[in-house]
Amino acid sequence: MTRSTELRRVAVTGGSVISTLGHSRQEFWERCAAGKSGVSRIGRFVPDEFKVHFAGEVKDFDAAAMVDVPEKELRRMDRFVQFAVVAADRALKEAGLERDSGDATRRGVLVGSGIGGLHEIEEQHRTLFERGPRRVSPFMIPKLMVNAASGNISYLYNLKGPNSAVATACASATNAIGDAFRLIQHGQADVMVTGGSEAAITPMGVSGFARMNALSNRNDAPSLASRPFDKDRDGFVLGEGAGIMILEDWEHALKRGATILAEVLGYGMSSDAYHMTAPDPEGRGAGRAMTFAIADAGLNVEDIQYVNAHGTSTPLGDKAETAAIKTVFGHHAKKLAVSSTKSQIGHLLGASGGVETIACLMALTEQAAPPTINLDEPGEGCDLDYVPHEARPMPIKAVLNNSFGFGGHNACLVLGKA
Repeated sequence: MTRSTELRRVAVTGGSVISTLGHSRQEFWERCAAGKSGVSRIGRFVPDEFKVHFAGEVKDFDAAAMVDVPEKELRRMDRFVQFAVVAADRALKEAGLERDSGDATRRGVLVGSGIGGLHEIEEQHRTLFERGPRRVSPFMIPKLMVNAASGNISYLYNLKGPNSAVATACASATNAIGDAFRLIQHGQADVMVTGGSEAAITPMGVSGFARMNALSNRNDAPSLASRPFDKDRDGFVLGEGAGIMILEDWEHALKRGATILAEVLGYGMSSDAYHMTAPDPEGRGAGRAMTFAIADAGLNVEDIQYVNAHGTSTPLGDKAETAAIKTVFGHHAKKLAVSSTKSQIGHLLGASGGVETIACLMALTEQAAPPTINLDEPGEGCDLDYVPHEARPMPIKAVLNNSFGFGGHNACLVLGKA
């Protein structure tokens, strides 16, 4: 292992998305930029008895048809792991990294998930009580583990370097990408497969969040339900999917002729230490994470043009994030383009930071800020430029991605144009 005395530059050389807006990064971006909503009535179970009937559900997902992995192996993976494996496979191919090329011990994986294999937990719980303990699957534990995504990707793609997982609720993927960034910066890996995955649109997932009164109840108009920063927002929409990126030492990428899509410049994190589920109303913890990330990038606030907000569509969260942005950016806050892609795909919990960092990557490569759909009239205290309804072409050199999770976890990343 090399030991760096100077921090290494970190490139993004691949990225893929599984989401309700599409099963590839380009498909996701085209529908995102067009202002489409992927929120609809739940189809994987009958939701009629539930308080909430809709979600940002990934449709037509068949892992066996999308990745060259034996079906026997795929059956031993929870849905959230399958999302991660398919996205990782596509991201690695885009980066041009073959399974058995290069030094495997210098390639690692770090994928976050807020909940892990919730579907498997529900299935095996049902089996236990209906058919008895001897019928519980021997694959239950390796299927439901939060680190199952990282473990399977490592095994399938021969990644023998750092291998870990992050579970910091809705900040998981952003923490994972940030931690992977640090590993490369400090010379402990040359390549990291990183991001997040989640598949919590299950009976327990929907009922649990609904019982917290965290979800929107617009059963009559699902596509209008996720409305970050709007005065009529009434909670978030549960989503699912994965966002996986390939981070790589800049010089390593150049030497092998890889296409560099963007650069990871900075990472910051903090804790609210305020409440398990409610944000600090003044956004102080969120603001510290933003400040740390921008300083870590060596930038001034005026160097940021676009912020992909956490923007969940909850009355407290959107207002607190707006307050935090205004505190951190000062006079520059009004010049920022700020938007929430959760308005289109819902809240992917531990995967949200992965997909939203890829939205930032696309904002840099396409030179356009994605929109906040369903924003008809800004709510009280929400007075920034949230790019309502339509994507906006604009010069973008540096972006900030915000992710905040239950437990007071705050994580932010800064990416720059390649």
